[in-house]
Amino acid sequence: MTWPSRMSNFEQSESDFYQSNYATDIQDQGYSDSGAHKNLYGSQKCQGQELPQPDAFVPLEMLSSSQSYIGQILQPTYNPEFLSHSSYADSFDEEPPLLEELGINFDHIWQKTLTVLNPIKPADGSIMNETDLTGPMVFCLALGATLLLAGKVHFGYVYGISAVGCLGIHALLNLMSIAGVSYGCVASVLGYCLLPMVVLSSCAVFFSLQGILGTSLALIIIGWCSLSASKIFISALAMEGQQLLVAYPCALLYGLFALLTVF
Repeated sequence: MTWPSRMSNFEQSESDFYQSNYATDIQDQGYSDSGAHKNLYGSQKCQGQELPQPDAFVPLEMLSSSQSYIGQILQPTYNPEFLSHSSYADSFDEEPPLLEELGINFDHIWQKTLTVLNPIKPADGSIMNETDLTGPMVFCLALGATLLLAGKVHFGYVYGISAVGCLGIHALLNLMSIAGVSYGCVASVLGYCLLPMVVLSSCAVFFSLQGILGTSLALIIIGWCSLSASKIFISALAMEGQQLLVAYPCALLYGLFALLTVF
């Protein structure tokens, strides 16, 4: 085969090799893209024509159908959390003061103190029947502090004698009275009636009580404490005619405190 015939065969095979539908596919895709672009532009144009212009007149029916308002105007809604918070705030405002919840009433403390300081004054049974230990604790601390100032460290004796004495008086009053009495009430009354003994221990700070003057003063203080305690117990428990029977064990109890103070 000659050289010119070989070259013609090669050109023919090359043209057959590159012959495909690539050009027609590109043209078809280009036509489809241009058609889609025209359709999109046409739809946007139609939408733009459908929308009303700013200065154009719009019917009321179109506005009411397109912008219908379904909300509620100035109508309060039910909120259970708000109601619960408001009720909690109201209940917090109605709570009693902290001192009243703890059982500390300064008015009653002052009335009981005046009743103890004046043995002749009749006692109020409704006030004296309360379990108030604020005044007794203060008076026990005051008795121990005044004894400490006099050079006598007797805090343990004061609290020990008070506890044992309250147990004995509590058992005795429950046997003698019909209604009965609680241990807290007995401790409250005996603790309030310890106030004159604090006066005696305060006198021991300035002068010695080991003599005729000190003994006489101690006897007066013992009678004062026992008379006040028996008066309160009689009025609180309705034990008329038994004051001397109640005053005797009370005098024995306060006599122990007097011995601690004098000696």
